Amino acid sequence: MGEYLNRELGFTCLGVRLAGHATRPKDMIRSRWTDWTASVEDGYNLLRGATDDVYLVGLSMGGALSLLMSTRLAVKGIVTMSAPYQIPQEHPAWQIRLYSYFRTYLPKDKGKPGAGWFDMEAFKGHVSYPLNPIRSAAELEVLLEKMRAALPKVNVPVCMMHSKDDDYVLPENMENIYAGLVNAADKTKHYVAGSGHVVTRDAARGQVFEIARDFIKRVEGR
Repeated sequence: MGEYLNRELGFTCLGVRLAGHATRPKDMIRSRWTDWTASVEDGYNLLRGATDDVYLVGLSMGGALSLLMSTRLAVKGIVTMSAPYQIPQEHPAWQIRLYSYFRTYLPKDKGKPGAGWFDMEAFKGHVSYPLNPIRSAAELEVLLEKMRAALPKVNVPVCMMHSKDDDYVLPENMENIYAGLVNAADKTKHYVAGSGHVVTRDAARGQVFEIARDFIKRVEGR
């Protein structure tokens, strides 16, 4: 997606690797939600060395981080994709932490590998942890609580996307986030179809990239 936006608009794009991600699951267990916000802030400061205008673009938890951090950093706009509003069958963070002492991981998918994907060739090249660290779910719960509290403080343009076929983070999450953005300068929501949760990699990725491109062009056109 970053390569597409650079090619189409000439933007400088940075893919931020959040603390505990893309290494080993045990590194995720050691990470706290404040480590993830610090990762976003680090990436923001790197980009500020190249440009005055920064947009936060995030998938899944990255979308939640983008919304929260837009209230702490000077950004021009936000793009969220497949962002969660809350964890299904919500439990307090303290209960999840307690449970994590007795069980470290849960399987990521209930079905066979690639269940929920539409572009199976893209899935073959997709890298992710095979397990969900339970301790990290407690951190996600706290992060989403902070995000929900921050939604009324978001005052920059927001573009939201979600797949109608996402069975990992259900589409109603976007509706709840949209309703919470009571002071956003401009908010739009877009549904795509024929993709699972990872809309930046799955079959509708071209449409997702174009929506993000057109949103940024429109905001820049102001």
